Amino acid sequence: MSEVRLLAPCEPSKVVCIGVNYVDHAKEMGRELPKEPLMFLKPSTAVIGPNEPIVYPRLSQNVHYEAELAVVIKKRARHVKAAEAKDYILGYTCAVDVTARDLQFADGQWTRGKSFDTFCPLGPGIVPASQLDPMNLGIRLTVNGEVRQEGNTSQMVFNVYQLVEAVTAVMTLLPGDVILTGTPPGVGPIKPGDVVAVTIDGIGTLTNPVVAEA
Repeated sequence: MSEVRLLAPCEPSKVVCIGVNYVDHAKEMGRELPKEPLMFLKPSTAVIGPNEPIVYPRLSQNVHYEAELAVVIKKRARHVKAAEAKDYILGYTCAVDVTARDLQFADGQWTRGKSFDTFCPLGPGIVPASQLDPMNLGIRLTVNGEVRQEGNTSQMVFNVYQLVEAVTAVMTLLPGDVILTGTPPGVGPIKPGDVVAVTIDGIGTLTNPVVAEA
């Protein structure tokens, strides 16, 4: 492994993200629990792999980390029911939903603040869906070795299979597409020079340094 550079484990045509999907995160944000999944998109150009740098853009003064379980789609999916969703999932990996929080709040919608290049680290690999229970996975994020987020996927408002149903009711998911399932409490800022690491039970650790935009 020391002789290779891992790339992102998939090349999605799109990344569908879910906001405010952990009970305690909703509380810390002062938000009511959503009645249905809150969706937004990241472009494919935001995706990077393990150890690739998250670039802190000049346009922002307040960039945050958000640790997330990522769902990787196996085959074309449209109007999939939750009971059938597992058949459409290739597997799971770790993700960071990097967010320019100041731009997100200034715009009143989330596209610009979520979509910078490098704002969607994925990895280190995909664990097959048959090997994990996505309903009960510990998830933890550290910055420079200090724990900043800790939670469990059991705290999701809408579980993985419900999210597949909700997303595919709106749009077609293609092989390699990714659903980011929301973040537990503890979101906060990062700065150039930091090292962000997400660990999810049964998957591994995704590590990315933060650098200033050149």
